Amino acid sequence: MLKKIVFLDRDGVINRDSANYVKCWDEFVFLPRSLEALKLLTDSGFTLIVITNQSIINRGWIRPEILEDTHRRMKQAIASAGGRIFDIFYCPHRPDENCDCRKPKPGLIRQACLKHDIDVSDTVMVGDSAKDILCGIAAGCRSTVLVETADNRLARDTLTRQQVYPDAVFPDLLDAARWIAA
Repeated sequence: MLKKIVFLDRDGVINRDSANYVKCWDEFVFLPRSLEALKLLTDSGFTLIVITNQSIINRGWIRPEILEDTHRRMKQAIASAGGRIFDIFYCPHRPDENCDCRKPKPGLIRQACLKHDIDVSDTVMVGDSAKDILCGIAAGCRSTVLVETADNRLARDTLTRQQVYPDAVFPDLLDAARWIAA
């Protein structure tokens, strides 16, 4: 059974998010301090798993092979910086498809737990949106962490309206990683 699991959203946590979506490696830009954060978590013995909505697939904007190439290159760049992404789970569905794997639903985390024999009650979910926090709570993660790498008033307002609060809030992934590792 895998231990010390951190689930990470991708866009807005590891790399810059884009209103136009990140459609290829050329558009992928690591956020400041994210590579350092991933190294810190890896060095601290955590297993890192990316959990990401990627509706650009079923919207027909990119082929799955392009997303896989972006993920392969992302993992290589993270490894070159001393970090390690153990696995990546993504939802290809559009919001209107009402699947079980699109965050805020917990399907991707459940898939990861099933595939890798993970006790979800001992995991952490890190994200930059209300969907990420709600997903972590719905899945039964021990902790949820909101990173404010963008304008997160919307995330906080959405969570507050639902009377849902992350266990911790940090300006970026490195500060979150320090808290998780401590």
